[in-house]
Amino acid sequence: MSTNQRSSLWTRALLAVLAAQFLSALADNALLFAALALLKQKSYPDWSVPLLQEFFVGAVILLAPFSGPFADSWPKGRVMLLSNGLKLLGALGILAGMDPFLGYGIVGIGAATYAPAKYGILSDLTTADRLVQANGLMESSTIAAILIGAVLGGTLGDWNPHGALAAVVGCYAVAAIVNLFIPRIAPSHRLNRLTIVSMLKDFGHAVRRLYAIHDARFAVGGTSLFWGAGSTMRFLLIAWTPIALGIANTREPAYLNAVVAIGIVMGAALAGKFVTLPTVNRALGGGIVLGFAVCVLVAVKNLHLAYGALLVVGAAGGFFVVPLNALLQTKGHESTGAGHAVAVQNGFENLSMLIMLGFYTMLVRVGVPILTLVVCFGAFLALVIAVLWWYRVKKQRERAIQCQMA
Repeated sequence: MSTNQRSSLWTRALLAVLAAQFLSALADNALLFAALALLKQKSYPDWSVPLLQEFFVGAVILLAPFSGPFADSWPKGRVMLLSNGLKLLGALGILAGMDPFLGYGIVGIGAATYAPAKYGILSDLTTADRLVQANGLMESSTIAAILIGAVLGGTLGDWNPHGALAAVVGCYAVAAIVNLFIPRIAPSHRLNRLTIVSMLKDFGHAVRRLYAIHDARFAVGGTSLFWGAGSTMRFLLIAWTPIALGIANTREPAYLNAVVAIGIVMGAALAGKFVTLPTVNRALGGGIVLGFAVCVLVAVKNLHLAYGALLVVGAAGGFFVVPLNALLQTKGHESTGAGHAVAVQNGFENLSMLIMLGFYTMLVRVGVPILTLVVCFGAFLALVIAVLWWYRVKKQRERAIQCQMA
């Protein structure tokens, strides 16, 4: 792609990526609520609900060493096509009667290879000075899909879980078609040999290179915390809604998650306007606000107040995570290849989800009150992000002093 094409943000190639991502993410989120409705219909215990996500993230973690090299060794548009095909297979399996945990795990396999391709391709389609904006568009497209997908999955799931699953299959099929319009871009980091051993070594090398870069280490830590918290928050809302608001259907938690999604779109837009790579520390303020806003939910008993509080939660989260994604892609593109960097990020993010969801599942199973979990969860987020901010500023000052002495 030419420099002039890359300097323009609204290219045909980027629009194709955004459309494919929108449809795939819509199906992902509709599938979750459709599968939750199916579990409810089959009378699975409440503590088993977060395990559905554990099967998904477990697949992503296991494939993290291989997804980055695969995304960087092949045209990323074709990688996205293959990944959508795997998601389609998993959704079809659940619709046909496959165990929902196993089917959702297959969807996780598709997601593992999809994420490095969809984010890695951004640095191929635009310039560094527009990367935060491109990430904002990607996140906004994703969150809009989460919004519509959650509403679609929750509403159709309450009506008929199998009808909701059929709609999900259709979305994945259309997403695969749109993937065909993404142009072929030369691989950015082709491996000489695509064997298990070589890819494990390559992944380990990428982890070490990124860990040695302070900005990359900071970005991976921040985004991992965000997505681990976001995944847990989704199931926390499902448990919180009947207790705080007295609403026990599948539909209302989906709507509340959709409100969070609207907030993230707003936060992503604000980040694109007020945060650049040199001023990325500003994003951490959003993370601290996120934690305190979650704590406020413990006092919310009214549906309209819940919408307002969750809008703030989403906006703070979007303002926090979008600049960190852009920072990691920039550092990854300069060092290991953007696909490798996103694969490492994806592995750590899903490891965070696995740990936080596992801890949450354990606490629910032993009977810790949901409102207690809400307060502890929010306070934990605010504290950890404050410590992350303090540590980053401290390191930046130390490096500045070293540069002055050199």
